[in-house]
Amino acid sequence: MKITHSVRYAAPPAAVHAMLTDPAFREKASWAQSVTQVSVKAEGDEIRIDMHQPNTDIPGALRKFAGETTHAIQAETWSDATTADFSVTTPGKPAGITGTRRLVADGDGTLDTFEGEAKAKVPLIGGKIESLIAAKLKAGWDIENQVGTAWLEGER
Repeated sequence: MKITHSVRYAAPPAAVHAMLTDPAFREKASWAQSVTQVSVKAEGDEIRIDMHQPNTDIPGALRKFAGETTHAIQAETWSDATTADFSVTTPGKPAGITGTRRLVADGDGTLDTFEGEAKAKVPLIGGKIESLIAAKLKAGWDIENQVGTAWLEGER
């Protein structure tokens, strides 16, 4: 399933990139998404966010597949200050997301865009799982944007 999503920041791309590669910001943004456990590692141009999140918002039939919590690893490898390869994997589950994150100058601000694909290799319910993980990615990205907007205004 194809996914596209964008959020906007009132800051230049360099400031947004600095924020997105700051482990303290990524940890704060993760906690805002109701995770129960998070670990953020930054090495060079790579960011890795290892998190656990309760599945209280998942319908019962899909929760049997997903379990009571989801363990997800979000990884970004920035090739420069505006482009990153992006993935979300779910250890032990045949589902994930891959794509490209781009920071695009937009007047006096920045569009933070994602283009990619959700895949779930599960017979009969794969499409529903893909829709669910795509929706969770978009919701998480929106929360990260709210935290990021405050962060860029000095709220640390």
